[in-house]
Parts: sequence; C-alpha cells; structure tokens
Amino acid sequence: MNQKAYARAGVDIDLGNRVKATLPQLLASTHRREVLGKVGGFGGLFALDTRKYRRPVLVSSVDGVGTKLKVAFALGRHDTIGQDLVNHCVNDIAVLGAEPLFFLDYIGTGELEPRVFTEIIKGFAKACAENNCALIGGETAQMPGFYQPGEYDVSGTIVGVVERSRMLDGKSIKPGDAVVGIASSGLHTNGYSLARRIFFEQMKLQPGSPVAELGSTIGDELLKVHVSYGPLVQELLKKFNERDRVAPSLKSRSASRRSTAIKGLAHITGGSFVDNIPRVLPKNCDVVIRRGSWEMLPIFQLIRAKGAVPEDELYQVFNMGIGMVAIVAKEDFRLVLRFIHARKHKAWLIGEVTNGRGAARIV
Repeated sequence: MNQKAYARAGVDIDLGNRVKATLPQLLASTHRREVLGKVGGFGGLFALDTRKYRRPVLVSSVDGVGTKLKVAFALGRHDTIGQDLVNHCVNDIAVLGAEPLFFLDYIGTGELEPRVFTEIIKGFAKACAENNCALIGGETAQMPGFYQPGEYDVSGTIVGVVERSRMLDGKSIKPGDAVVGIASSGLHTNGYSLARRIFFEQMKLQPGSPVAELGSTIGDELLKVHVSYGPLVQELLKKFNERDRVAPSLKSRSASRRSTAIKGLAHITGGSFVDNIPRVLPKNCDVVIRRGSWEMLPIFQLIRAKGAVPEDELYQVFNMGIGMVAIVAKEDFRLVLRFIHARKHKAWLIGEVTNGRGAARIV
C-alpha cells in the first residue's frame, strides 16, 4: 500500500493512532473515581468531590524537564523523564498544601518513535500512581523539521486542591522559626546546562563514563529521578497542622487552637535557595542557611571541586542536596525531623528565620 502524503511529509497519523491505542492499559494504574469519560477525548473530565471541602481552592502548575533531556537522548533512556516531570509538578503545588488531582502532558517530537513514547508515558503513569494523581489526557505533536533527529520536548500541567483554611501562605513565619532541609536525590531537574558544561566539556566525560566518586556512570547519576515530596508533605500537614492543641494552663474548649507547626514550604528548583525561599517569606523576615549543616551528595562535591563556579552561584543554581525546605515553629522542629526520618527521608536543621527584608542568605 502506498504511503500517505502526510506520512511522506513526516507526520504518520496511523502510527500515532496505533501507539496511542495502548494508552488505556498504561494509564489504568492512575485512575481515580472522580475521572469521567475515556482517554482520547477532546478534554479530560474530572468531577471534583466538593463535599470533602468547605472552601476548596484549586492549585495548578506547569513545567518541563529542561536540558536534562539531553542526557536522556545521549543514553537512549527515556523511562525516568516522565517521573521527573510529574514529581516536579507535584512538588510545586505541594508547597501550598495541595494534594494532586490530575495531570496532563505534552510531547513534541520530529518523528514519533513508539519505544520512546511508551517509555515516557510509562514514567508519567508510574509517578502519577505513586502520587495518587490521575493522568487524564495529553497531546503528542509530530513536527518534522522542528526538532533534531531523536529529540523531543515534554511539559506537563498539574491541578490539585487544598482547603482554603489549610493553605500554606507563609504569613505566620516569624524570626526564630527553624528551617528544615529535606534531601534531594541529586540535581533533580535544574542546573543541567551548567552541569553538562562542567562534566562533558570541561572534564571531557562521556555519558557512559564511570566516575569513582559517584559509584556509577555520570549519565546514571544525572538521570536519577526527581524526588516527589507530595505524599510526605500531606503526612506532615495531617500530623502537625490539622490537630488541635490545648494550652496546658487552660482546660476550657475555647482555649484550643489549631496547630501550625509547618508554616511554609519551598521547592528548591531553578534559583535554588536564593530565589525560591523568598517566595514564601513575609517582607520582614530573612532566612539564613548554614553551609555544612547537611550531608552534601558526592555529585555536588564534584561540581564544587571541578566546576570553577563561585560558591555563592552554586547555591543559586543547584539544590546542593536539599530538594525541599520546610519552615517550622522552633518548638516543633525536632518532632518534625523525627517524623521525616521515620518516613525514610533524610533531613536536617539547616538554618533559621531572622529579621530582614524577605531574602535568603547562605553563610
């Protein structure tokens, strides 16, 4: 049978339809009871159960994976990219206290490769299932001549919900509060343009080069999955922000007050500490982050030793081993740390809130 004219021009609709026919099976693990309709409609349908909330607030975010994709292209590995994207988006809304509801993806490529497409979607599905987030739709665009052969781009949009009274806005943050840092798995999805320059241009490494300090190849290290803190954040808020306390010296019910041990959260992504922490600070507060107060991962030690990057810039480009920061009431930070450790996340007291003008400083 003769190839269709559109396929000869580089867009194979029939191939796209055959590949997409496998989606219902891939997405089954992400299903939530609120999802209506079927995959492949003009729009994804999600019936929010408003009975669960008094004043629900929808929280949304959109993001991509950046030049981490270049490492995936070089290694021909695409199974982790979808997880990176979902987890990054989950973290971005988790800092407001929101739980994820549904996720939509966009994949743009020059020529659709079924194996690559399937690996990416499997990554989306795996992370959505782990975050109890429904994958309800997406778009795959074939654009010949627009991308380099073998390359693609991905982006994702997430929508979540939070009870308005439980939304984290940072307004209660005050001098004396503790800053808790929760460990990252590595670079996550930020700083790759500089990291690739250091490793592949300055150090002359190849993606498959073993690096003794890392105990792996540089490519495997750079493709480590971005950690999702969403489930942990929900547990923290349920434990420390949703219980009522009663003042010890008073016995009347009127003396009870809602606990707000977790006062603010910052996802340490592009801009690292310097640019992300101020997004949750009141104008009269600074945060002081103390170098050496946490275990720095070998990848960041290597970047510091070989990259010839000024120290201050390192803490504005890379997460340096801290993927999420929690600002916690001083009297509660030990309990919070113990709780995080019990859930198999590494965490440390890495700084404190001081009087200031809404900045983050590294000392």
